[in-house]
Amino acid sequence: MTDSEPPDRSGGGSERLNWVERRREKIRAEVERNRRGEYAVPTWVLAAALVLIVGAWLALIFLV
Repeated sequence: MTDSEPPDRSGGGSERLNWVERRREKIRAEVERNRRGEYAVPTWVLAAALVLIVGAWLALIFLV
């Protein structure tokens, strides 16, 4: 009874391996898309750029 894994879960190693394989395939597919030029800028990057532009504009107005 020192086993930390539930008794009904056999083959957990293969599930973990399948998850790793799926993750690697997704990363590989994304790299291939990026090399073909089909990349997209993440939304958080666009939002950060907008905040910086608006902040600089407001600073220019109020500090000058």
